[in-house]
Amino acid sequence: MTEKIKVWTKQHENIRNDLDQNGRYLVKKEYIVNKMEEHAGIYLDTYNWLYHSASKFMEIPKDAKYPIWVSVTEESKINNSDGNVLLEILVDAEKLFIMDLEKWGYIVNYMYIPKDPEDAREHEELLKRYGIDDSTAYMSPFYPSVKNKIRKSWERLFDAEIQLSPARVGIIWEVKKEWIVKMDS
Repeated sequence: MTEKIKVWTKQHENIRNDLDQNGRYLVKKEYIVNKMEEHAGIYLDTYNWLYHSASKFMEIPKDAKYPIWVSVTEESKINNSDGNVLLEILVDAEKLFIMDLEKWGYIVNYMYIPKDPEDAREHEELLKRYGIDDSTAYMSPFYPSVKNKIRKSWERLFDAEIQLSPARVGIIWEVKKEWIVKMDS
């Protein structure tokens, strides 16, 4: 029998339409653009990386391109707000990826994820030699080797042995109507 894990997610109330019409919900590009506005490009870039990288470790529905963020403990769930619904979901363990929230923060800020303190120190020395920071190296066309090093370090998101913080968050790639235990407006 497949292990089930309870998670929580806050979504726009329009999720009900998708669930009623399709029996499932997927994040669409326009949802990200509308929510993130001028920062949407950063998220779309990192979500594209996440999709391709996560697909090596878990099965992702072919029509899913963007993650659905979930809280993995009841204490960490986001409070509901006007225009949204809070879902309590029971999902198969293999459909859930739990990650170090701080590592994701590094990725979305185009930062290098060090494997240990010595690696962090060496990377900082490299940046000092160039007189740059991670985001400059990543966004500029002038430091391709540093950018590649940064992107390669992001694979550490999937290495549970490397921890930057105790905070955990999860992603799933769809919500099926039958997974929903509770929906609060």
